[in-house]
Amino acid sequence: MTRLTACAAALTALLAAPAVAEEVRNPLTDSAAWEDLRYDVVGDAALADGADLFTVDAPYRAHDAATVPIAITQTDPDTPINAATVVIDENPAPVAANFEFGAAMAPLDFELRVRVNQYSNVRVIAETPEGLAMGGRFVKASGGCSAPASRDPEVALASMGQMKLRQFDTPAMSTARREAQIMIRHPNYSGLQRDQITQLFIPAHFIDEMEVWQGDEKLFSMTGGISISENPVFRFSYADNGSTDLRVRATDTEGNVFERKLPKDAQG
Repeated sequence: MTRLTACAAALTALLAAPAVAEEVRNPLTDSAAWEDLRYDVVGDAALADGADLFTVDAPYRAHDAATVPIAITQTDPDTPINAATVVIDENPAPVAANFEFGAAMAPLDFELRVRVNQYSNVRVIAETPEGLAMGGRFVKASGGCSAPASRDPEVALASMGQMKLRQFDTPAMSTARREAQIMIRHPNYSGLQRDQITQLFIPAHFIDEMEVWQGDEKLFSMTGGISISENPVFRFSYADNGSTDLRVRATDTEGNVFERKLPKDAQG
C-alpha cells in the first residue's frame, strides 16, 4: 500500500467514524431507578433485547427537555408489536404512556414527544406474541416536567381540544401505506409547573386516554401520564383502508372529552 493510499484509507475511516459513533452514542445505561421500577412495570416477565425487533431514536442531548422526540421503528416486520410501554427512569411518574397498536400500524413506525426531568434512560418495552422486548436510549435533559408552559393558562385552556392532521404523502391507491401526524392542543400540565404570575403550582391536568381510528378500524390507543409533552404530537405510518378520515377521541383528567373527524386529505 502506498503512502497516498494509506492516507486516503485513514481519512475515509476518520470520516466514517462519527456516523458509527452517532449510531451508538446513547445506549441504555445501568440504572438503580430501573431496578426499583422493573417489577412494577413488567412484574416477573422476562425482557428480551429488542435490538433485533426495533430501534429507538432519541437525542443524546435534548434541545428542549419539555419536548423530547422519541421514535420507535420496527426492523423485524415478521414479529407483530401489539403494544408498547414508554418508561423514563428518572421522571417523577416514570411510565410516560402505554400504547396498543392495531394491525394497520405494522410494521411499527411511531414517534411521540415526552418530558425528561433529569438525565435518564428512556425505555420502550414492546409486547409481542413471543413476549416482551426492551430497547431505549440515554437522554441528557433536565427540568422537562417543571418547565413553564409555553402559553398563558387562559389561552391554553381556550384552545384545548383543537386538533390538526397532517398527511406527508398522497397514496396512489387506497391500500397504500401512509404517514401522518396528529397534534392535539392541550397544556398537559404535569403538576410540577408554577403559574408565572402567582408562583403557585398549577394542578396536574393532562390527556389520560386517547384513541385514533380510520373508519371502524382502530389504529392505536394510549393511556398517558404527565410525561407526555404539552400539545401532544404523534407521527406514525399506517396501511390506508380507504376510509376518508381519521377519528380521534381523547379524554383528560378533568373529564373533558375531545372528539374530531380529521379528513385524510387535510394539509398543514
